[in-house]
Amino acid sequence: MIRIAVVSGKGGTGKTMITAALSCLLKGSLVLADCDVDAANLSLVLSPRLIRTDPFMGMKAAVIDPDLCTECGACREHCRFDAVEIDDGAYQINPSRCEGCAVCTLVCPADAVTMQPRQTGVIMYSEVDRGHLVHARLVPGAGNSGLLVHAVKKTALQEDGDAEKFLVDGPPGTGCPLISSVSGMNAVIVVTEPSVSGLHDMKRVITVCRQFRVKIFVVINRYDLDVTKTEETEAYCLEESIPLIGKIPFDPAVISAVRAGVPVTDQGQGPASLSICGIADTLEKELVNLAAR
Repeated sequence: MIRIAVVSGKGGTGKTMITAALSCLLKGSLVLADCDVDAANLSLVLSPRLIRTDPFMGMKAAVIDPDLCTECGACREHCRFDAVEIDDGAYQINPSRCEGCAVCTLVCPADAVTMQPRQTGVIMYSEVDRGHLVHARLVPGAGNSGLLVHAVKKTALQEDGDAEKFLVDGPPGTGCPLISSVSGMNAVIVVTEPSVSGLHDMKRVITVCRQFRVKIFVVINRYDLDVTKTEETEAYCLEESIPLIGKIPFDPAVISAVRAGVPVTDQGQGPASLSICGIADTLEKELVNLAAR
């Protein structure tokens, strides 16, 4: 299995649009995962048919047993996250504030506080035209997005480990979700745009990806909006010996495809669609060389 993650240093570069198009173009059997669990939207353009959902249990949270609680206030005094609240005279934990530090369990003289598992998200296993898609939804404000990304990938590999390719739509940025997405991948496609922040954040995400010794490719989306920045990006890739496998022009058909909820390659042979077809062909050739190593 060849494992490919599509990532970006910043949001709004067109990463999900490119992932959806590649899912239609890459050869062989395929399993997909949307690892942008804080704002998963690959499903918006692939029209998945839900097969099942599984709860995701994040870090434990404190729970106060009202029958044992003496209302001494020690837990509230020592909680640095203001998670202990009083409702009608009864002490209770606000789960959205609890960080799972367990200090309250140590200071409670009546042993009324325990750490209990809590559901902070859901993992969805769905069918799409090219195979299966694993995606997730994290409870707003919940932490552990890196752990949920790991769980999404684990589900995909357990259910479709015999697929020839594993295509991951990764999260933007350089934090824990990205690290969890890139871990175990063979190749990473960094999608950027010709802007000051696009080039800056591309360099940052490439620095992170290099720690995992993956093959790195770059795609410049909407390259014709700023030719000067595109040339700077090309110069950087050349200097760093990073293959630039494609440049996608600005194309209103992309917006129409997103509004219609379909991959842009389903909108006919427009400029963006043709460019992505070329990227898929180049990527296939690179992956053959990667598999031969």
